[in-house]
Amino acid sequence: MVFRLEPDDLGGIRFGISPGHELCHAVRILQRPAAYPLQWGWLRTVRDDLPVTALQVLTTVISPAGYFPDFLTSPSAGPLNPAAELTAVRAARLDGVRTDLAKVRDRARGARRARVEEMLAAPKRARALIADAWEEAWDRLLAPHWEALDRLLTADVAHRSRVIATEGLGAMVTRLHERVGWQPDEVRVRMRHWTETVSCGGRGLLLVPSVLGHPGCTVLTEKPAQPTLFYPARGITESWTRGHADVQRALAELMGEGRARVLGALDAPRTTTEAAENCGLAISTTSRHLALLRNAGLVMTIRRNPYAVHNRTALGDALLVPSPTPARPA
Repeated sequence: MVFRLEPDDLGGIRFGISPGHELCHAVRILQRPAAYPLQWGWLRTVRDDLPVTALQVLTTVISPAGYFPDFLTSPSAGPLNPAAELTAVRAARLDGVRTDLAKVRDRARGARRARVEEMLAAPKRARALIADAWEEAWDRLLAPHWEALDRLLTADVAHRSRVIATEGLGAMVTRLHERVGWQPDEVRVRMRHWTETVSCGGRGLLLVPSVLGHPGCTVLTEKPAQPTLFYPARGITESWTRGHADVQRALAELMGEGRARVLGALDAPRTTTEAAENCGLAISTTSRHLALLRNAGLVMTIRRNPYAVHNRTALGDALLVPSPTPARPA
């Protein structure tokens, strides 16, 4: 898979987040759990209350592997909340719904193919049925974990942005995944069953991290969607569903509550004053904590006159990602 980049595209390479992409892969994981060991912690939290009816609809259009409809996920630059993406699904153009469902039908067999044919015969009804299933599945499967998901996705984007700032765009792209390569005029992605060359044509390239899509890469290439590359987010372990508050408490026991609060506050570049306000600490106290965190390699500081701006390093990010829970002896 080759994304051809024109000069205007280089400035249009940016990051996005897609709750819909996470949901589609959640449906996929439920169909083949053995293939996703890093999601077993999440599976344990949802397996006793699965939305059976919604999953019957969604597994009709989302197979265990390969293509699923483009209109189920609408990534855009910047953060995208689940409600906005659900609204996009409900408002998806009917010609696009027909095109996507036809692709699913052509890849389906037997009873599943017949169900997709029924959807194609009434695309407006199918769109509403799928959107309702999307909403119910989201509420039951991922809404309770969206805070943890959003934190991991946002931390990944922050890290990649720092790599661009310190090492350049090419260095960042080549570290997205072992299957992703970089040339000054193209991004290459080694795919299992798909070969295509797409000109970004000045539209840029959207890079979207994924937790539940781990460990592979997927792409969006057909208009009206912007050329998009989904890649695995960093720091995914089986216990990623562990709450942020639990991680903060563990860090507070390790390094002290004040320093843990300051480190947690640096989810985006912040001045000392902003970090102090975010943590409810005095500026002088925050400044001391920042100095200690910087000496430990957990925080980096950049001078942007007239202010000093602080952000977590990759090591600092790693401390805020839940670590695997050790198995108990038999």
